[in-house]
This record gives sequence, C-alpha cells and structure tokens, in this order.
Amino acid sequence: MTQDEMKKAAGWAALDYVKKGSIVGVGTGSTVNHFIDALETRKEEIQGAVSSSVASTKRLEEIGIPVLDANEVSSLDIYVDGADEINGEYDMIKGGGAALTREKIVAAIAKQFICIVDDTKQVDVLGQFPLPVEVIPMARSFIGRELVKLGGDPVYREGVVTDNGNIILDVHNMKITKPKELEEQINALPGVVTVGLFAHRGADVLLMGSREGVKKFEK
Repeated sequence: MTQDEMKKAAGWAALDYVKKGSIVGVGTGSTVNHFIDALETRKEEIQGAVSSSVASTKRLEEIGIPVLDANEVSSLDIYVDGADEINGEYDMIKGGGAALTREKIVAAIAKQFICIVDDTKQVDVLGQFPLPVEVIPMARSFIGRELVKLGGDPVYREGVVTDNGNIILDVHNMKITKPKELEEQINALPGVVTVGLFAHRGADVLLMGSREGVKKFEK
C-alpha cells in the first residue's frame, strides 16, 4: 500500500462519522482531499460544510456541496482534518499548507475533531516537522527574534501568503516536549496570528492509514 493509498483509506474511514442532516467541518490538504471525494457520495444527506481554506472551498463547491461561513453556524458535530505530525497525546503540528489559523477556528467550533493521517505522521515527540507560525507581516523580524529565544530556528516561507493575507515563519530544530505551554507562549507574542500547535484543541479521534489498514484511536 502506497502512502497515498494509506491517506485515501483514512479519508474514506472518516465518512463513518458524518451524520445525516449535519454540517461538516472540512480541513485542508492531500489526505482531506480524499475525504472530500468520499463526502461527495453522501452530499445529498448533509446540509453543507464549513471549510478551512480557499482550496477546500473550491473543491467542495465543484462537487456540489454548499459551503457555509463559520459565522453562520453555532457548532459543528465534527471537523475532519489531517496533521503534519501527531503524538501519543493527540497533540498536532499543522500548517504545512498555510491554513493553520482557519483550521484552528473550525476546530474550535467542532464538538469532535477527527484527525486523518497516514502512519508516517505519528511521532513520539513533536518538532521534526518545522512548526508553522502565521505572522502579521510587519512583525516578521520581531517574532523571528522571539522564536530564537524560545530555542527555534525560524525561516521565512518565501512566496507564501496565507488566505488571511499574512506570512508564515517555519520554526526548525525544536523538540516540543510541552506542546500546550509552547502554544501559549507563541500565541502570546504580539503580531502572531496563531501557531500551528494544536495542543489545547487536539484530536479526539485518530484514523491512521497503514499497510495493515486503518487503525482507529480515541481519547
């Protein structure tokens, strides 16, 4: 089974959590694209979706699923999204696709976060994948200096502008042993929109595609 086949298996497995008549929170990325393909088979049963990115919105609309603004819903039953890394506590690094802020907003609205990944994304300690931080452009240099003080090596993601009009700093060489604490420290810096640590709002369910099939873990 290839990595993409493992992603596809996880994406389709998330369809079991979609309730009839619900509005579904939909994330961003290659694994989520497989979930969107699966969701097309149930599109007549749901009211619509709340999307975390322009790219996912376009894909949903192309297959005929109505996309609602997050301000139009009070809550979502589920939010389905991938992760760049996930540890044993279901804390995650997200933001490889630069949609971390909107992903964090939709995750906050949802009652249940369904994380879909292939097994290459599972780690013991977060930090091998560079930690994305969305930053207001005028704060780039200041935030970079502060991230160095926290032990990281920030690199400006050249040529990338987020859906919110901001920039991304990717923080390398961090061994993240206290994800919740680090999330709070970085989010408190003036000019940070959000950090791609999903620890305070981690996953509730992990669907992990592997060569042996989809493995399911729940908190």
